[in-house]
Amino acid sequence: MWRIWLLFDPRRALIALFTFLFVLAIVIHFILLSTDRFNWLEGPSRTTTGQLPLPASEQTANG
Repeated sequence: MWRIWLLFDPRRALIALFTFLFVLAIVIHFILLSTDRFNWLEGPSRTTTGQLPLPASEQTANG
């Protein structure tokens, strides 16, 4: 195992690894923020629906 570090510089390898993991974490968080279910900043978007009129048959039965 120690011979692999003779091929790669440990500082460059660790910096590359941590940079990749940081970018991956940022991408995953932005994907989650773009969804309605997992957006923890704005919460779920509320869709406002107006009051719908009742059908004619229910209006006459209720009075």
